[in-house]
Amino acid sequence: MSRSKRSRNNESTRTERLAQVRRAQARQERRRKIAIWGGTATALVLIAAVVAFSIIREQANQPTLAAVQTYQEQRGHVTTPVDYAQTPPAGGEHAPVWLNCGVYDQPVPNENAVHALEHGAVWITYRPDLPQTQIQTLRKTIPDTYAVLSPYPGLDSPVVASAWGKQLKLTGADDPRLPAFIRAYRQGPQTPEPGAACTGGTNGTTAP
Repeated sequence: MSRSKRSRNNESTRTERLAQVRRAQARQERRRKIAIWGGTATALVLIAAVVAFSIIREQANQPTLAAVQTYQEQRGHVTTPVDYAQTPPAGGEHAPVWLNCGVYDQPVPNENAVHALEHGAVWITYRPDLPQTQIQTLRKTIPDTYAVLSPYPGLDSPVVASAWGKQLKLTGADDPRLPAFIRAYRQGPQTPEPGAACTGGTNGTTAP
């Protein structure tokens, strides 16, 4: 074999080996990228799963207002006592003067309290024999405005939360649904006269 032919063969061999090395390097690079992207995708899937699980768990732990009762209430001013369908009432005809929002140690007139509901207040009532510790919890729970707290004889639940056309029976002052009810219905979309006065009315001594 001539020298020139051997030289060409050697060159061809070197070229082929170089091509093999480059192909091997390319395969390694592809495997490396696949591993990187695969690891990244796995990490993203795991992160998404953790986030989804956290959201689902948080939603599952949120108090539900599914037990809220909804009523269609008539409006109008009357100067006589009203026979309400609910105890306590969650709306209906009422006194011309609204009850001032705040905390009361004695029962308040239904007709004045219902007028406060019409203005967007929530009315939190409790059994008169509710332990003082729970009453103090209720005092701390209710907002400073557009809320009424008072005892109410004859309740069939320890605590009842009412807004215009809405009512929820609660197991006690620490029922987690109470803050949720207040957030949903205080000055809520069901309010006939949102933003109307919650002061300047009566403290409960005015006759209906």
